[in-house]
Amino acid sequence: MRIVFMGTPDFSVPCLQRLIADGEEVVGVFTQPDKPKGRGYELTPPPVKVEALKHNIPVFQPKSMRDGEALKILETLQPDLNVVVAYGKILPPEILYFPKYNSINIHASILPKYRGAAPIQWVILNGEEKTGVTSMQMDDGIDTGDMLLKAELPIPPNMTGGELHDALSELGAQVLSDTLKALKNGDLHPTKQTGESNYAPMLNKALCPIDFSRTAQDVHNHVRGLSPFPTATAVLHGKRMKIHTTRLTENISIAPAGTIVSVADGIEVVCGDGKTVLVTELQPEGKKRMTAKAFLVGHKLQAGESFE
Repeated sequence: MRIVFMGTPDFSVPCLQRLIADGEEVVGVFTQPDKPKGRGYELTPPPVKVEALKHNIPVFQPKSMRDGEALKILETLQPDLNVVVAYGKILPPEILYFPKYNSINIHASILPKYRGAAPIQWVILNGEEKTGVTSMQMDDGIDTGDMLLKAELPIPPNMTGGELHDALSELGAQVLSDTLKALKNGDLHPTKQTGESNYAPMLNKALCPIDFSRTAQDVHNHVRGLSPFPTATAVLHGKRMKIHTTRLTENISIAPAGTIVSVADGIEVVCGDGKTVLVTELQPEGKKRMTAKAFLVGHKLQAGESFE
């Protein structure tokens, strides 16, 4: 089967690798343009481009999918199917429906819940205990197409957004492989999306500040959901620091929310429900990430002080 793969970030790479390993004929890869990164703003290729070039697959990086350039490329490649995995661009109908089998998307949630750009992080932010991957026949909407195959994954209580990202990217590769096998065997049964749905918008830095007046579970979910990016923050002694990891404790306090009640094993902070979280890793302004214990060695911090 002639396949055009469309994807950009690290999440997409295992799916491309699986297509190659399964012996699919990947005739071209569409990915976002190279972007400047780092202090020197050096142009850096997307991870999918790097992987494609390893296998001598032609790479295309159109700035727009609507100006006719992308359609001309597809007309040259003549794919049987577009496979789309976190490409980052909305595909117009003439691209979606060009191949014989149209376009299939791998989405990192159990649809119809968590449509949108950041389903991996929002399931943790919202305290979900399971998530998964859905393969979907794409249509003109945002993650609204007919569902094909699903696979679920439990979310352990301390799993971070980064860890879930990696687990779902591998699961997505398996779901993609299974979907293509079923397509070839004529055994795909598209199902309309019905029932409760919600939207998982892109993350931004406005989400970062921790609200210790919320429950300890909410605070813990907030920290792990925003790890490793954009990272939860809190202000102590007038300086903002990144909070990378926390743990729930079994302790209860009557102190106001945000109060530090212990600095023995980390920084233990009271939350709005009287329960506490233990900050175990943090990053002060201008410093590297460190354990809370290492931070406490160089900073005089006492029980009774508070995060602002």
